[in-house]
Amino acid sequence: MNRQFRYFWLGCIVTSLSWAFVVYYSLSTQEPNTQPIPHEGYSNFHQRLRFHPKNPGFRHVDLDSPDFQERDERFHGRRRKDGIRNEVLNERNRPNKNDETDQGANDIGLIKNAKDQITREEGYHLYAFNQLISDRLGFHRAIPDTRHQLCTSKHYGPNLPPASIVVCFYNEAWSALLRTIHSVIDRTPKELLHEIVLVDDFSNLDHLKDKLEHYIDAHLPLVKLHRTTKREGLMRARTFGADHATGEVLVFLDSHCEVNRNWLEPLVSRIAEDKRHVVIPIIDIVSSDTFEYQASPLVRGGFNWGMHFRWDQIPEKDLKTKADYVNPVRSPTMAGGLFAIDREYFTYLGKYDQGMDVWGGENLEISFRIWQCGGTLEIIPCSRVGHIFRKRRPYGSPRGEDTMTKNSLRVAHVWMDEYKEYYFRVRPDAKIKAYGDISSRVELRKRLGCKPFKWYLDNVYPEQTLPDEQGHAPVAANQQIFAHPKHTPVKLGQLKHRESGMCVISTKEIHSKGALLKLGPCYDGRQKTSQVWTETDTHEFMLADLLCLDTEGSRRGRAFPRLMKCHFEKGSQEWKWMGEEHNHLYNAASGKCMAVITEEGEKYMSMEICSEDSNMEFEFVR
Repeated sequence: MNRQFRYFWLGCIVTSLSWAFVVYYSLSTQEPNTQPIPHEGYSNFHQRLRFHPKNPGFRHVDLDSPDFQERDERFHGRRRKDGIRNEVLNERNRPNKNDETDQGANDIGLIKNAKDQITREEGYHLYAFNQLISDRLGFHRAIPDTRHQLCTSKHYGPNLPPASIVVCFYNEAWSALLRTIHSVIDRTPKELLHEIVLVDDFSNLDHLKDKLEHYIDAHLPLVKLHRTTKREGLMRARTFGADHATGEVLVFLDSHCEVNRNWLEPLVSRIAEDKRHVVIPIIDIVSSDTFEYQASPLVRGGFNWGMHFRWDQIPEKDLKTKADYVNPVRSPTMAGGLFAIDREYFTYLGKYDQGMDVWGGENLEISFRIWQCGGTLEIIPCSRVGHIFRKRRPYGSPRGEDTMTKNSLRVAHVWMDEYKEYYFRVRPDAKIKAYGDISSRVELRKRLGCKPFKWYLDNVYPEQTLPDEQGHAPVAANQQIFAHPKHTPVKLGQLKHRESGMCVISTKEIHSKGALLKLGPCYDGRQKTSQVWTETDTHEFMLADLLCLDTEGSRRGRAFPRLMKCHFEKGSQEWKWMGEEHNHLYNAASGKCMAVITEEGEKYMSMEICSEDSNMEFEFVR
């Protein structure tokens, strides 16, 4: 028997050895994978990206999972052919022109259960933004290229100075902080990114301790983490970070940003021309409710006499040609969160005022100092960085002081000369408040030979106006107050609840801001203005063309839709039709759908977890 099958077994052995040799040769001659290992947030698969939960305790949305696809099909009425949304598309595959990037599935903020609701509510409490959406986005997402088209044809020199990116944080959300860092790494040329200096200003949240250190050690070799030994505040923490930086240029970013395409080259190129140029990107808006990335207009920084920063229109004389929209724009002040400066020049100018505490006033102080002491402050339109604009600051002073007033007094007494009296016209109460020792800053001004504040107003900010005896100042010269653009109606009629056959009306007069909504009889025959809703092309629902459907506020622990002044900034006033028959009104900012509930004998509108329940089905009728 053995002799009979001898040639068969010999053939098997020869075949096995042949296959082993082929496999070994294929592996040994294959080029090594030079692509960076995808970190938490996405992975490559046939040019597609998917979320994978790689770290315990960090939730992601797997957009290719059967659960997501089934829910996506149910609420959009069709299965998406691409199987994936653009918020996780590889940016390299995106067109280089301004595009309308679909930044996320409409229901990425959908609340599915009590855990989601808790995540969302705790996020607003701790960070003042929608943590549920932030976590689901992960660390990498595509964003629209918001630059002017002329920016795409600009070229920058080959020998630009490398930069240290300084990011200070205090009790920041895990996903927002890591998305800031990864966006810098993803969209910055390697030769320009010297390092990322991360400064923890004495945070006390657990995920910012060992977990952060382990993640940096495993995935972020360019990041250097430094921690303060006590709560220092923004100014001293940034100085601490700058002192540890070694790049030729310092770029300061807040810890909840997303840099855009080719963001750094225009900044460092301008500094390379003259070290006295301090430059600012255009700051795009990332919605704190929906995380939609929105382009900002070309405006510049100003201030009012209460010592608060404001955005001003750029004088018409400075925008005469198309090229003016991409050339550097002189700005009297900066918002403060994002700017780039030569590292040696930052030291020469006196860094930050170390007598300032926590937050507030530092942006005006460094702006005045740059201009009065021989530098220039410019907005660079071809550099864009997104920033989460929160509706409140989620932290205060450790001891409860009014740091904004203290810091503003230091600015006024050091830099504003006799013009500080105009500040006191607006804030007479500030005259008797303490502001600490300013002798070192006064000496700095003398040593640098800085110009008087009158020179600044005459030469840098001639549009500024002065307040009267009561502290009221007219609108700055050449400034226009713009109304919101008119939005195109796409639907007009009554909003009818299918199950009951009744229509959505206000509980008060149609001009009553804050009024709740309830069901009432639909009109017959002659149209009643009080029941006419308009759906706009930007997804607002306006009642009688007066007030908008909003989700702000709550009552008795529940969230109720209500009528509020239209702000046309989406968020809480953006509503999308969803569901198999497009009959659910979904609000991404709340993560819920509008529904009918019965309370005290009345049928009110409420915000509830989206489901197929018939109490959530509405339609437009004429």
